[in-house]
Amino acid sequence: MQNNFPKIPLILSSVFFCVSLIGFFFFFKEINDNNKELQLKETTWQKESIRREDIKKLDQSVKVIEEESKELEKHFAKSSDVVPFLDTLEGLGKASGVKAETTSVDITPNKTALMVGMRVSGTFGNVYKFVTLLENSPYEIEFIGVDMHKDGGADKWNAAVRIKLLSFVN
Repeated sequence: MQNNFPKIPLILSSVFFCVSLIGFFFFFKEINDNNKELQLKETTWQKESIRREDIKKLDQSVKVIEEESKELEKHFAKSSDVVPFLDTLEGLGKASGVKAETTSVDITPNKTALMVGMRVSGTFGNVYKFVTLLENSPYEIEFIGVDMHKDGGADKWNAAVRIKLLSFVN
C-alpha cells in the first residue's frame, strides 16, 4: 500500500498551528497583563480624583468655618481687645445721644468676665436708649446695676451703669 498522503503540508500546517497557538497565548497573556495594569492605574486615578474632590470640599468647608468663626469671634472680647470694646461702648453712647464715660474696668478674680463701670448723662429717653443698646449689643452682657437719677430741675438724667462682660476671653 502506498501512502499518497503528503506529509510535508501536514507537518507545515502542524508547525503553523503550534506557532499560532503559542502566539495566541502570548498575546492573550499580554492583553490580560495590560488589562490588569490598566485597572490598577484606573483605580489609582479614581482614588486621586476622589481625594482631590475631598480636598476641594474640605477647602470650601474651611472657608465657611473661617467666616463663621470670624462672626463668632465678634461676640467675644479678648483681653487684648478691651480698648476697642470700651470704644464700642462709648460709641453706643454717641449713637444714643448721651455722654458716656468709662469709670472702672476690672477683671473678675476667676478671669472669666470683665467688669465695667460707666457714667452716663443725657435725657431720660437717650439714657434709656443707651441701656437698651447695651442690652442688645453682640456681646453677652449681664447688668450688675443701673442707678438712674434726675439731676436738678432740668431734663438731665445721670446714670451709673455697672455691667459684666460674660463673653470675655483672657
